[in-house]
Amino acid sequence: MRKSQEIVSPETIDLRSFEIFKGLTDAELESLNQNLVCNSYKRGSIIYNEGSRINGSYVVVKGILKIYKTGFDGKEQIIRFAKEGDLIGFRSIVSEELACTTARVIQDAVLCYLPGDVMTNFIKGNPEFAMSLMRLTCRELGESNKFLTDIAQKTVRERLAEVLLLLMDTFDLDEDHTLQISLTREELANMVGTATESVIRLLSEFKSDKLIELNGRKIKLLNIPRLIKIGNVYV
Repeated sequence: MRKSQEIVSPETIDLRSFEIFKGLTDAELESLNQNLVCNSYKRGSIIYNEGSRINGSYVVVKGILKIYKTGFDGKEQIIRFAKEGDLIGFRSIVSEELACTTARVIQDAVLCYLPGDVMTNFIKGNPEFAMSLMRLTCRELGESNKFLTDIAQKTVRERLAEVLLLLMDTFDLDEDHTLQISLTREELANMVGTATESVIRLLSEFKSDKLIELNGRKIKLLNIPRLIKIGNVYV
């Protein structure tokens, strides 16, 4: 379900501030401005569905989205989150395949749609843009490989500690050391790859061990070095 609120003018957005577009020429940036279609979306909006054919990619200007796959039992497996500056949906354009994930807004967002033919022209005509896209693809592939290794080799307790640290790295902490993203227990479980009940139990254990503090969906990290040790994370 897509809940588009209003059209946003691309001219009000500093496109060159986005890492993926830094290598574009002035002429290409002008073409980008002319072809982008920007809209705001409410929490819960589905941008594209796994298995659908999408004809372009999306630049996240504002907000947060979760990118996930759905298992045979209907359970979500969150692959990653997309935030300001990220490009999503580009893999399907490059590979000419159906979307392999679903993208859902979890914090009100502004997204700009980039038609596939425009992106393809940039890839063919601008080596720097093509290299940026290749680096992004390799980074996402590396993250996927790491996730598969963690699922196979780490305990649920270790994975939860690592997920909390990943959320810290991705979204930072506020001045009170609280994660700047609010997730349901089910969403956390979908990141860890376990049952919601297991995450609820482990969060309670982490709280008792003075590793975290819970305030509704908000999680405050009290002992980061200990979480690093529990998660077997190399920093």
